[in-house]
Amino acid sequence: MQVGPDLTSGDAARATGTMARAGRPDVVVVQAGGRQTVWWVIAVLLAIIASALVLRLDEGRLMRSAMAQTEGPGGGLVGARGIYAFSGQLSSRTYGVFMLDVDTGTIWCYELDRAANDELLLRLVAARTWASDRYLEEFNVADPVPGAVRMMVQQQRAVRQNQADMPVTTIPAGGPVLPDEGGTRK
Repeated sequence: MQVGPDLTSGDAARATGTMARAGRPDVVVVQAGGRQTVWWVIAVLLAIIASALVLRLDEGRLMRSAMAQTEGPGGGLVGARGIYAFSGQLSSRTYGVFMLDVDTGTIWCYELDRAANDELLLRLVAARTWASDRYLEEFNVADPVPGAVRMMVQQQRAVRQNQADMPVTTIPAGGPVLPDEGGTRK
């Protein structure tokens, strides 16, 4: 009997002492015992991962939540805080980075510029605070200005109120009287 890579099926049959019908040997496959260990390790790891997902262990000490997901003292989520950055187009050929500080009410913008030696520079283009802007009612606005819009809304509400007070049968043929016409009908 040979041992090693030159082992033939006949040698395996003689070694086990079994021969099939018609002189052919039975093929005996023996699996190595170490392969089952790998499957058990994989099964245990999958069970641990599934348990962590079900129990939401990511919110515990293992992993911190993102800042936007933290809860405030009232139990709800805290509002937008901090500094935000986003890009935008400044002109037809230039782009910049806008920075927004929500806590102090400030916005500023940097432009990516090229120096004479073709070196890239970050140049401050503009900065301002809007902390006091919310107290302005009309400044640097195009028509219609907020005061004119307020008057149009008041006129529209007065017309609707007049129409609601009048019975349907007494509406004149020319339509309702608008306040800006001075109360006269044609």
